[in-house]
Amino acid sequence: MDSHSNIQNNLLEELNETRRRLAEAEDTIEAIRTGQVDALVVQQGDSHQLYTLQTADHAYRMFIEKMNEGAVTLNREGVILYANSRFSEMVALPLMYIIGQPLYNFVAPHSRLFYMDLYESCWREDAKGEVDLFRNGAFIPTKLSLNPLEIASEMSMNIILTDLSEQKSTQRILEDNNRQLEQLNSTLELSNHDLQQFASVASHDLQEPLRKIQMFGNFIKTAGVLQSDGKEYQYLEKMLKSAERMKTLIIDVLNYSRLSVNDGEFVPVELSEIVQEILEDFELVIKEKNAQISIVNLPVLEVNKGQIRQMFQNLLSNALKFSNPDVAPVIKIGGYFLADKNFDGPEMPDGGYYMISVEDNGIGFEEKYIPNIFALFERLNSKETFEGTGIGLAITKKIVEKHNGAIHVKSKVGYGSKFLIILPVTYNIS
Repeated sequence: MDSHSNIQNNLLEELNETRRRLAEAEDTIEAIRTGQVDALVVQQGDSHQLYTLQTADHAYRMFIEKMNEGAVTLNREGVILYANSRFSEMVALPLMYIIGQPLYNFVAPHSRLFYMDLYESCWREDAKGEVDLFRNGAFIPTKLSLNPLEIASEMSMNIILTDLSEQKSTQRILEDNNRQLEQLNSTLELSNHDLQQFASVASHDLQEPLRKIQMFGNFIKTAGVLQSDGKEYQYLEKMLKSAERMKTLIIDVLNYSRLSVNDGEFVPVELSEIVQEILEDFELVIKEKNAQISIVNLPVLEVNKGQIRQMFQNLLSNALKFSNPDVAPVIKIGGYFLADKNFDGPEMPDGGYYMISVEDNGIGFEEKYIPNIFALFERLNSKETFEGTGIGLAITKKIVEKHNGAIHVKSKVGYGSKFLIILPVTYNIS
């Protein structure tokens, strides 16, 4: 029993001695951090080495302690004379195990050669570089900023250490996202190509039987075998009209699919010339309806000529088609320059955008249907009343978007519609 008591007493004495030494070490470190100590004696084997801390005055230490980066001061041999709490956190070690150790010991083996080259070169001028530090068996990517400093005729080295872990992690995520985006773009390009091929083949294959339907239908119609006022003749007329609508629909679908893969060439184009060409194409319809069309202030823009021609053709075709039965169509085409892509923005003569306005006095529609009219195959009127496939405005919207523009419409039933298109003056793919 006495032996057991002696062992217990010895253990308590050793524990108390350890606590005393730990408290003494903590007091010493705190004194160093707060500037109460100007020198440090470190035992190295059988000898002692004196390290001065003249650079670590109180104000300097307090500033360093508040930093988010690690900070150390080395002597000419690379031994750490001072380290702040942030560096202690970075290497996950108490300061008592850091002070007096070479910084080299905390550098990962694969970074040590570069660190030594950096350390030697920085005595001549400031230097920066990236190395990995040890932390609990793992590596911490770190940026070092080394600055030599002479104090009291002795050279020391101040090093700021920035933990790059979060930055590297974010960079890896961005790189992964970029790789995924590239894969998606590649897949999308292949899909668009396949879609184009399918649309082209399907359109050709569908048009061939349609041509035969129209050819044989017209042959029967002109052969005189049917009476023009008979039901059979009326059925034939309906069949031929349906075939014609089907042909138009196939062509529109093919045009729409081509917009997905073909950007074409963007060149300066006089918009008024394009509109004049389209009006010549619509000459018979314009005369038939006694339409009045005015063109004002259309500029030169950098566009895909073929696509913009299609855009104006669709808009003018709609304006002529959806006119009031007893009122001559009045169509006004004009616009002005804008500072930015904003339909409510002020006019600016030297602005980087131009807003085109195509206004008519046709049948109009309720504005609650605005989200619908640009959808593929969407129609607000029956095909019996107005011809069309419901693709024209979808194509128009896609053309505008491919020009990095925007499109909007205002309308009122019985009073007509006003289409607004904003296009950049100079095409920009961004």
